[in-house]
Amino acid sequence: MNIFYSNFFRHLWLYVTVFLTGAAVMVIELLGTRLIAPFYGASLYVWTSVIAVTLIALALGYFIGGHWADRAKRAGLAFIIAFAGLLTLLVPWLTAPVLLATDPLGLRMGTFVSTLVLFTPSLFMLGMVGPFAVKLATSSLDGVGTSTGSIYAVSTVGSVIGTLFLGFYLFPQVGSREIFIGVGIALLVLSFAVIYFERKRIRLAHALPSVGIITLISLILLPYVAASGNQPLDDEGPFQTRFERESLYGWVRVIDNPNDDYRLLAVDASAIGAATIRHGENILTYQEVVSLLPALTPGMKTALLVGQGAGHMVSALRQHGIRTDTLEIDPVVAEAAREYFDFSPTGRTIIGDARYEIRKLQGPYDLIIMDVFTGGSEPVHLLTMETMRQLQALLSGRGMIALNFVAFYEEGKNPALASVAKTLASVFSHQIALISEPDREFNDFIFLAANFPISIDPDDNPDDSARMNRLQHDQSRWLKQRLIHLDWSRGVVLTDNLNPLESMQTRKSEQYRSMMVDSIGPGYFIR
Repeated sequence: MNIFYSNFFRHLWLYVTVFLTGAAVMVIELLGTRLIAPFYGASLYVWTSVIAVTLIALALGYFIGGHWADRAKRAGLAFIIAFAGLLTLLVPWLTAPVLLATDPLGLRMGTFVSTLVLFTPSLFMLGMVGPFAVKLATSSLDGVGTSTGSIYAVSTVGSVIGTLFLGFYLFPQVGSREIFIGVGIALLVLSFAVIYFERKRIRLAHALPSVGIITLISLILLPYVAASGNQPLDDEGPFQTRFERESLYGWVRVIDNPNDDYRLLAVDASAIGAATIRHGENILTYQEVVSLLPALTPGMKTALLVGQGAGHMVSALRQHGIRTDTLEIDPVVAEAAREYFDFSPTGRTIIGDARYEIRKLQGPYDLIIMDVFTGGSEPVHLLTMETMRQLQALLSGRGMIALNFVAFYEEGKNPALASVAKTLASVFSHQIALISEPDREFNDFIFLAANFPISIDPDDNPDDSARMNRLQHDQSRWLKQRLIHLDWSRGVVLTDNLNPLESMQTRKSEQYRSMMVDSIGPGYFIR
């Protein structure tokens, strides 16, 4: 044990080095998703690509680093860390051209290739640190096991601390590009410190010039890297950015098109709200269904909106005297809705993750609206049998759930639509499905589910005068034109254990992203 402590303190500088580089690995991995997400979405494919690329790069770094450590005479640990710092600095600078170049490859291959190109070089160099550190810490074969275990243990602890520090403290305070730049500079500074401790193995005359040249190149490129994300690529055309901020969940933007008189609220490449600029009127057709829901179940007094967006549904329900609690995960979205869409809450405004917050709600609600399944990345954990049961428990005796979902119609045979219907049927005894724009294949679909029959025909209950007064024949005709029937045989019940919804919706995600990029321009989705 005394020998262990003696070796530990003798090589303390080395353990500090692998601790810091281990932290850098996880920071780069986690931030990688934030650079890719505005363009490709924060889907399972993005996370899968980033994790896979990290493992590939580290494996190559371990393998090649081990061979290099046994043979290197002029380039040592300081050179590797400095080069990793330079490559890390280049990532924000290269993000835009790489994403644009990989766009034609589609969602899955585009995500993987762009991640491979952007993050492999720096992670590969950081992967080489471990073998070099083991070489420096091992004085004889008798201690190689202890040295190797200690080096990789300390590196892993560094990764853990880096992950917690980034997620709990750093990222809420600093933008992702600034963090990338900070990590790159920190690695360059660390490389100079390593030169001093490594001087017995690598002569200063060899180490200083190589590290100095890399640092000089980094300083020359730094102003260009820092400026690369300040302006969108497409600064021409009809669109104007009124508001832009990076939140914990993505880039939140308010984008105006004065020529066509509309304003968008977008998170990454998903539009979650739209209104006219002059009058602030909602222009999303599927949200018009909300204004008719009180007529389907007279006597509604309370509602819960999961996925606040621009808040237009709250305004529509206010006209019927319904008090609506809103649940929104992103506080920046809530801020943008208040400042640019005149959102005014009529009930509680709850900021937090839906699955967590729903467990704390008491209810009862006469209406629950789920509007979180946008054209971009979908929180699939909110569309499972277990979630529907939680929501059902919050409904009053005559309560109804309305769920908006984006998909291709495919003559009612789309597996994703069928799975939504089957999942709702596993909890609710009655449901109907409506299509937002009957003449379009790619569409918004509104599912209404309850434990009582849902009718959109005012003549079904001629004795119910209140219902007859509320749901007029022209409104009924408008709904009937949008009533659809789905082939449930192609779907599965979505659960917390098995939820293939994201893979079912790959084509939808590609189509939606293409629509957004083509209409607004790629510069708005690259940061």
